[in-house]
Order: sequence, then C-alpha cells, then structure tokens
Amino acid sequence: MNKAIIGKKVGMTQIFDDQGLVIPVTVIEAGPCTVTQIKTVETDGYNSIQLGYGEVKEKHLNKPEKGHFAKSKLALKKHLREFRVNEVADVKVGDEVKADVFAQGDKIDVQGITKGKGFQGVIKRHGQSRGPMGHGSMYHRRPGSMGSTSTPGRVYKGKNLPGHMGCETVTIQNLDVVRVDLDKNVILVKGSVPGAKGAILKIKKSVKSA
Repeated sequence: MNKAIIGKKVGMTQIFDDQGLVIPVTVIEAGPCTVTQIKTVETDGYNSIQLGYGEVKEKHLNKPEKGHFAKSKLALKKHLREFRVNEVADVKVGDEVKADVFAQGDKIDVQGITKGKGFQGVIKRHGQSRGPMGHGSMYHRRPGSMGSTSTPGRVYKGKNLPGHMGCETVTIQNLDVVRVDLDKNVILVKGSVPGAKGAILKIKKSVKSA
C-alpha cells in the first residue's frame, strides 16, 4: 500500500545535520493508527483505506460512528481519515500503522486546517499595499478601486476584498522527512505544516516524488 498515516502537530524546533547546519523542523506525532475500513474497486469503485487515530469515550460518538466500530469490532477512535491507495491486498482491518511507515529522506505531502484569523482586511488577507499615510490622503488600508462606473456597473468576480481568513484545508507538498523516532513515534519534517499545535494532519507519500 502507499505510505499514509494520521498525525498530530506537536510544534516546531530545530536540529543540526551532519555538517552542523541548523534545520527548522516540525515535530509530528505519527500514529499509532488502526485500519478501520478497507474499500475496494469491486465494492466502492476505488481502492482506499480508512485509518483511525486517538482514543475517545463512547459517549462522545454518535450512533452511526458507534455502529461503524461495532461492525469492525475495533476499539473506538476519535479521528477517522481516508487515503486513496493503489493496492489493498496486503492490508486488513485491524492492522496498526506507526511512524516506521516513513523513513529519513522520504518526500511527503501534509494536509491540515490552517489557523483561523477571523475577519481581516485586504492588506493582511491578500498582501496588498497601503495608500499614502499623509493627513490629506484619507485612503490608507482600503481595498482600492472597485472598477469602472456605469460600465460594467458592478464589481468583478474575484475582486480581493476584506473577509474571513484562515480555517482552510491546505496541503503542503514535497516536504522532507528529516528524522524518524520510533521510540517516541514521531517524525521530524523540514519546514512548517498547516495548523496550530495539536492540529490533526493527513500525511502521505508525495504525489510528485519520483
């Protein structure tokens, strides 16, 4: 199967490589996850595996979720994520997936939900420049021209305007796995990943890797 796991963002730190250079890394608690469901081309039209991560009490699950786990006779899991895979022949329900699914030097894609910024203006939200700050300007951090007057008589679609920022599903591709700690079940990824500390992440083999 393709390499995939659910992780939790622990935070960022830095380590030194063999040449003594500093590498900024994100620490991700990768699993352990349990295979809770397998989908095949014959039954669902495509191949995928569903992983469960994190313990949860039964009172925090609804009836469909309880039935899902009762059918597979597995321990309850708080987070469920599905991963498309090429082959499912070597996977069965109940298998455990740990950090050792990845190795140093692997290329991965990490998907998460970005931090919420609330309602923001165009300078923070879209990176626009401000107007003159002189006292007579009266145009400092506003959106800019709305377009022509009578023609077309409306604001064009896609105009950068103030609005809600953040809380979006974002995938960062081709990140390097710098180190894998099997004892602590964590992986160190070069650079940053989406989300705040404690965010749940989907980690899989990079689609762009050779």
